[in-house]
Amino acid sequence: MDEYLRENRTEVIVVGAGPAGISAAITVARAGYEVILIERGKFAGSKNMFGGAIYASAVKEIFPDFEKSAPLERKNIEHKYAILGDNDSTIVSYRKNHEEAVSYTVIRGKFDRWMAEEAKKEGVILVEETVVRELLVEDEKVVGVKTELEDYYADIVILADGVNSLLAKQIGLRDDIEPKDVAISVKEVIKLDKDKINDRFLVNDDEGCIYEIFGGSMLGKLGLGFIYTNKDSVSIGLGVTLDEFTKAKIKPYELLAKLKEHPAIAPLISGGETVEYSAHLIPEGGYKKIPTLSGAGVMIVGDAAMLVNNMHWEGTNLAMISGKLAGETAVVALSKKDYSEDALARYQDSVEKSFITKDLYAYRELMDIMHDKKDVFLDVYLRKVNAFFEMFTSANGIPKRKLYRDFIWNFLKERGFKGLCSDAWAVVKLIWSVLIR
Repeated sequence: MDEYLRENRTEVIVVGAGPAGISAAITVARAGYEVILIERGKFAGSKNMFGGAIYASAVKEIFPDFEKSAPLERKNIEHKYAILGDNDSTIVSYRKNHEEAVSYTVIRGKFDRWMAEEAKKEGVILVEETVVRELLVEDEKVVGVKTELEDYYADIVILADGVNSLLAKQIGLRDDIEPKDVAISVKEVIKLDKDKINDRFLVNDDEGCIYEIFGGSMLGKLGLGFIYTNKDSVSIGLGVTLDEFTKAKIKPYELLAKLKEHPAIAPLISGGETVEYSAHLIPEGGYKKIPTLSGAGVMIVGDAAMLVNNMHWEGTNLAMISGKLAGETAVVALSKKDYSEDALARYQDSVEKSFITKDLYAYRELMDIMHDKKDVFLDVYLRKVNAFFEMFTSANGIPKRKLYRDFIWNFLKERGFKGLCSDAWAVVKLIWSVLIR
């Protein structure tokens, strides 16, 4: 049968209605082409989870006036970096109320649904509660998708089906993820009165504060925690690489429970009611784990393409921009009626020229270094930061010069000359890769 005479045929199919998939679909639709967006959840955002913030500049590239109608929680004006010991902490803060917001906290169930409705206004056909079982491939070209109900055919299929992306694996564009290259993130949404949030986080109505948390229940483990303020709730969670849970024989929710009990964290959420618990996988492999992003008739975007900058906690912006670039590539291919591997390689080139790949390349050594040095950088040094401030803020009758000398001498003895040289080399290697090479 001629492929253009098949039933259930469209020009582009996008699998997955998260930020990447919606961005791709709406870009294609705005150019006047037919696009079907398939979502396995009850509605867009019903199965999506993240820490809590979207970045304004990336969202504006897809929805220039989003601030007028999107369901936003708070405009973030402060970042706090909390170094937690077993029962002490050092917290560094940067605060600035930018005239134009850098980021907003959102509830994904609300925000993704809003994006999907905006896409429908642009002509995107949204098919919900439908699971794509496999890709349809003919003559080594992806020609559509097989769902639980029927087959759909298209000139181009864009995969935005998340970190596991079984569809990308099916056609050989992705390998199985190693446990060290993926994190399990768990999060609770704790309902709190708006006034309590404002008082505890020192913000006004609609202003937000973000905590990025190191140590605590995650001491010595490759993982980080977070807190985001919403209008009348607080999102708190953590993400730790999968191999850490296997080694430590501990459950994600157990680490989160311990984090919530920490003296620096407990007062922030005291009296709150947990109204939601969720878990999600996050790609952590970085630049070295980015797969081939396109093939004949197919492109991969967002988490499915392993596009997450874990150094800066950036995921949604990379997802949306990669979706936009894939959509733009699809538009060019459709205009030329060329859906070959070479034609869609334009998408890979676009991603490589964008900030996405440049930023991920800059931190390409980060994960290898952290896997090798996590016991030191995410335990020993965190404890030493707190120990220094404990010493620095004490008044116990001991001369300060002696305190400083003893602190330095004890630290040198504990790490040893070889250990310090190894640590310093790791830092130099990371800085070199970021700034120079």
